[in-house]
Amino acid sequence: MSAPGTIRIIGGTLRNSRLVVPDLPGLRPTSDRVRETLFNWLQPVLAGSRCLDLFAGTGALGIEALSRGAAEVTLVDRDPKLAAALRANLARLKVHGDVVAQDALRWLTGTARPFDIVLLDPPFALDAWEAAARQLEVGGWLAPSAWIYVEAPRGATFELPASWLPHREGAAGEVVYALYRRTPADPLS
Repeated sequence: MSAPGTIRIIGGTLRNSRLVVPDLPGLRPTSDRVRETLFNWLQPVLAGSRCLDLFAGTGALGIEALSRGAAEVTLVDRDPKLAAALRANLARLKVHGDVVAQDALRWLTGTARPFDIVLLDPPFALDAWEAAARQLEVGGWLAPSAWIYVEAPRGATFELPASWLPHREGAAGEVVYALYRRTPADPLS
């Protein structure tokens, strides 16, 4: 178990490095077990990928992706303290990631660049899954065959785009998580 105020990177070049995390209400880091499962699923497609950690929070998902071979990571979080902690952790670990200190849904209305992997784990109280998924899909943020990770509380109901096909899923405690694969649009339709 991590010491209070830190989260451990569990694999890759930064394995066992600690992320310093501010003590903020509602901050809910993805557990080590879930991160290990997710990155085992993603390992074949991580190398050289462009990754978006939307609603980054602690940055554990995005920095884990960097540690395991992602070429670039963009971390988006609206909380200035979290954005500052993300920048400090990246600098301390001597790795590069783009930190965007802005509301994720507002940021998604800007100019899109397609990502190969999107990590969608908004604060549960925000209930932003559908809005974020819709904007990712229609806004041009997803590569044609992008992978999208979604984490939510057990029992949450929301609709994801029809082009996101379930690949793998799991549960841990009160959390459910799934990896989706985006299917390119049919050129004949």
